[in-house]
Amino acid sequence: MRAHPVVGDSLIAIVLFALDVALYSLFVAFPVPDVPPPPPWYVGIPLAVCLLAAVPVRRRHPQLMAYWVLVWTVPHVVFGIGKTTIGVAVVSCIALYTLVVYTGRRQAAVYTALTLVVSLAHQIIEFPGEWLVNTVTVVLSLALCWVLGEFVGARRAYQAEVEARLALLENERHQATRIAVAEERERIARELHDVVAHAVSVIVVHADGASYAVRTNPEVAERAIGTISETGRSALAELRRLLAILRDDQGENARTPQPTAADLGDLAERMRAAGLAVRLETEGPLDDLPAGVALGVYRIVQESLTNSLKHAGPGTRAHVRVRHVADGGGEDSGGVSGGDGGGDGAAGASVRIAVDDDGAGRAHPVLATTAHTSVPSTGETAQAAGNGLIGMRERANVHGGVLEAGPAPGGGWRVRAALPVNSGSLGLDA
Repeated sequence: MRAHPVVGDSLIAIVLFALDVALYSLFVAFPVPDVPPPPPWYVGIPLAVCLLAAVPVRRRHPQLMAYWVLVWTVPHVVFGIGKTTIGVAVVSCIALYTLVVYTGRRQAAVYTALTLVVSLAHQIIEFPGEWLVNTVTVVLSLALCWVLGEFVGARRAYQAEVEARLALLENERHQATRIAVAEERERIARELHDVVAHAVSVIVVHADGASYAVRTNPEVAERAIGTISETGRSALAELRRLLAILRDDQGENARTPQPTAADLGDLAERMRAAGLAVRLETEGPLDDLPAGVALGVYRIVQESLTNSLKHAGPGTRAHVRVRHVADGGGEDSGGVSGGDGGGDGAAGASVRIAVDDDGAGRAHPVLATTAHTSVPSTGETAQAAGNGLIGMRERANVHGGVLEAGPAPGGGWRVRAALPVNSGSLGLDA
C-alpha cells in the first residue's frame, strides 16, 4: 500500500462505511429502548458518504481532509447519527493523526481545539449527565492519536534523513571514484610520456647516426641498430606493464616492478650507449627510499637526460648528482635548500637532484639572461613548457617537493629538484 496510498485509504473509507451501514441497520432492525431511533436511511447514508469522502486523499491534502470531516461532523451531531455509528469518532481520530504526521503540531493543535469544542457541545446536549466522562474519553482518544502521530512522524523524518545521507554518501563515493580514475589516468599518462619520450629520443638519435655511418663505418651503424633494438624492447616491456595496469585483468604477480632510484646506474649506462656522456654521482642510501619517492627520482633524472639527448646536440656531457640528505639542512651546490633552514633527524630527510649538461659547450645568449629561472612545483606559473617539464613538476609536487629548470649562463641546461623523504615541504633559493 505504500506505493499506492490512495488505494489503502480508500479501503479504510470503504470498511468504515460498511461498519456504519451495518450498525445503522442493526439499530433500525433492533431498536434500543433508551436510544432514540436513527434518522431515515436517505439521510444517514448520504451523510456517512460525505463524511468519508475525503479519507482517500488524506495524505495529499491533510488539512482539507481534517476540516472536511469537522464540517460534516456537525450534521451527524444534529441528526443524532453519532449515537448509532462509529464513523465520526474514528474519522476524527484519523484526521488528527494525519495532521500530526504530515503537517505539524500547530495545525494539529488548532484542529484538536475545534474538535474538542464540537465534542463538548455534543456531549452536553446529548448526554447532560455523562458529559464529563465522555469528554475525558474523547480527550484520551485524541491524545493517543497525537502520540501515535508523533511517533510515526519522527520515524518518517528519521528515514528521510537516512535516505538523504545515503544519497549524499553515494554521490560522494561516485565523485571520489571519478577523481581516483582521473588521477590514475594522469599518472599513467606521465608514465607513458616518460617511457615513450625516452625511448623514441634514443631511437631517433641512433637511427640518424646509423644512416650516416652505414656506408663509411658499418660497425658503428651495427652498434647503433643494436641499441635501437634494445631500447625498443625495453620500451615495449614498459608499455606492456602500463597496459596491463589499464586492463587490470592480470594479477599483481604478472606486473614487473617499477624502476627506482637504485636503477639510476642502469639508466646512465643506457644513456651512454645512446651517445650521451653521463657522469653519475650518488651520496647516501637510495635503496630504502619510499616507492613513490624512488620512482619520482628515477623519472626526473630520466626526463632530464632525455631532454639533454634530444636538444643539447652531439658531444654533450651530462653530470647527475643525487644526494640523500639525512637532516635536510644546508644547501647543495645547485641552490635547492630546506624550506625551514633545517631540521633534526629523519624529520627533514630529503633527496636532492642536480642534473647539468654543457649543451656541447654552446651558450644560449638570449636565454642566459633568464638563467636559473624558477619553475615552482605548485604549478601557479603558466610558462611555456613541454610535457616533460610539466611531468617533472607534477612528480615533485605530489611528494611536497620543489623543482627548478632553466638554461645555465655559460651554456647548457640545469635541473634542480628536492623531494622530502617524509612528510613536509621544501623550498627553493632563488
